[in-house]
Amino acid sequence: MIRSFHLADLFTLANAFCGMGAVFAAMSAMEAGSARGLVAACFFIPLALFFDILDGNIARWRQANSAMGRELDSLADIISFGVAPAALAYAAGMRGLWDCFVLTFFVACGVSRLARFNVTAEEISEGTGKVKYFEGTPIPTSIALVGVLALAAYSDRVNEALYFGSWNIGPGVLHPLVMLFFVSGSLMISTIRIPKP
Repeated sequence: MIRSFHLADLFTLANAFCGMGAVFAAMSAMEAGSARGLVAACFFIPLALFFDILDGNIARWRQANSAMGRELDSLADIISFGVAPAALAYAAGMRGLWDCFVLTFFVACGVSRLARFNVTAEEISEGTGKVKYFEGTPIPTSIALVGVLALAAYSDRVNEALYFGSWNIGPGVLHPLVMLFFVSGSLMISTIRIPKP
């Protein structure tokens, strides 16, 4: 299988490695109760974005696009820009019942958005192989959410000190800050057309 990988695929795997690095670092920071550790965990996501951009550029430069590369890219993206931001939010203190529902919704929207893109990419490109627009916001836009979490951790505004506090709603707790993930997820599955550079 490794022989079928292109050079760009190795950078795609580096993206996934960074995503998992963020997840593990978030768990370690949560266990240690370290806001500074959470800031460090957030830095894995910009690094993942760097590799995500690089793999696309390398694939175009080498003219080595493949169906496997596209699927691999989507799987790496869901780890780095879907699961990892949700794990970082959980580690930052969004651990209430309703928070977990919203974070799960966010990840499900990311998975759905990437699946839709993979299925419709051929149709959107009109046979040219180049996609002219994204339908729904691309999942790497979740880096903005990670920026908010990094700022909160840097300012020591995590756990009980999380921005906007918490609300007790029925059987669970909701931290209003988690609604940023709801908005981001909803935009990913929307039909908004965003021109692709």
